[in-house]
Amino acid sequence: MKSILFVCLGNICRSPIAEGIARQRILDHNLPITVDSAGTGNWHVGEKPCDHSVTIAHKHGVDISTLRASQVTKADFTTFDLIVALDQSNYNDLKALGCKNVVKLGAYGYGGKDVPDPYFFEGLEGFEAVYTMIETCVERLLAV
Repeated sequence: MKSILFVCLGNICRSPIAEGIARQRILDHNLPITVDSAGTGNWHVGEKPCDHSVTIAHKHGVDISTLRASQVTKADFTTFDLIVALDQSNYNDLKALGCKNVVKLGAYGYGGKDVPDPYFFEGLEGFEAVYTMIETCVERLLAV
């Protein structure tokens, strides 16, 4: 596997965290893998990750502040070796678009459970829990 695309709904909370963690682990372990993230929706294209995601990632030594949201395209299905959906809804949307190389991130540590969308959570606690779940799964996905 040489390339991974992490996909959530708007590409401002969960998938940028996953991309940031993966980038950091890839750098730390000198792995020959490229990563990116995208959303199935287009509401936030061009925006930076939400403030809570940036804050939680920074707390853990991961800088996602320069990332910008994009929307997944069908071309991504051949550009990336693996497409990683953060929840069942995004998994279903990707499959409906014809993606064959898609898995759920939760399969790498949480028995296939969805990574919940913290966008509507109050405070940082929900983002912290989501960060921990994503970190565990990304590390297992990368086998580091």
